Amino acid sequence: MLFFTLVHSLTALVCLGTLSNGATPKKKLIIDTDMFSDVDDTGALLLASTEPSVDLLAVNVNYPSSYSVLAVGSMLGHYGYSDVPIGSLRPIMNDTFFDDNTFENGEYASKVSYHWGSQSSLAWGEADKAWDPVKLYRKVLAEQDDNSVTISSIGFFDNLSGLLESTPDSYSDLSGHELAKKKVKELVIMGGQYPSGREFNFYGCSPSVTAHVVNNWPGRMVFSGHELGINVMTAARFTVEGPKCDPSRAAYEWYSGYNKTRPGWDPLTTLYAIHGFGDLFEFGNDGGHNYVYANGSNVWLPESKEYPQHYLKLKVSDEKAGKVLDQLFIDGARQACQ
Repeated sequence: MLFFTLVHSLTALVCLGTLSNGATPKKKLIIDTDMFSDVDDTGALLLASTEPSVDLLAVNVNYPSSYSVLAVGSMLGHYGYSDVPIGSLRPIMNDTFFDDNTFENGEYASKVSYHWGSQSSLAWGEADKAWDPVKLYRKVLAEQDDNSVTISSIGFFDNLSGLLESTPDSYSDLSGHELAKKKVKELVIMGGQYPSGREFNFYGCSPSVTAHVVNNWPGRMVFSGHELGINVMTAARFTVEGPKCDPSRAAYEWYSGYNKTRPGWDPLTTLYAIHGFGDLFEFGNDGGHNYVYANGSNVWLPESKEYPQHYLKLKVSDEKAGKVLDQLFIDGARQACQ
């Protein structure tokens, strides 16, 4: 079994294109997540917390549920990153998810919060002690080298919009627009459809806020669309073979069921944010830019803007991409549970 695990771990690394003769600097990463109504955010946070090439700077929550905030804290604590600061959109409420769409998926955030909360930096009932997300962005970005930070946006856009609208403060004498331009190397966004369409992360909360961020971001953006991950099925193998001590494995089982699959939207987005192309990804466009309308729909326009924009395509099969994600989930979870 050990040999089997080692072989598959090496296979996953080869697929990612991360085996090399020389060490590379760790990716400075911020996660902005709506960990609430879908479970793939937990897979993304698992990758960000267990991939050795990541320097996780902060996690901002863009859905204002106390259980979303506490679930993030519980997961970070489990993976050994209880010192990573957490921010949350306000006002924080005690909302729990209920699937009134398909009546199939279960709530997981409160369960992860409760059962894995002992190592969290935020105690049960203390979600309001999380950072203001804009202040957290400004503090963390101001402390980093220029053009060094990658943001993986796997949810809504209120926190990023707040950053762009922010004014000079004790952390930086730059405006939010100037700070993002100076410090952020790449904003990687799970949202939209390409070359055009309408997707939940763009329209589901505040579509005008989505438009504000996407249409005005002062730097490089890479988009991971609905079409990229919809058929990359993950987590069935993870729930079967992953260690029971892992909160993400438990979350997938609570949400979808044992040996059931989910699309890989957020993990794929974060995997690109961590590793770049590897052997999994390529760009689907040559020039042009994304434009978001006030209703949250988007279209890829032919004119290029000042800063490069791209949307991702897979250069492997959906099945292969799903296998790579599952192997990374299992390896990361096992490592953390040792």
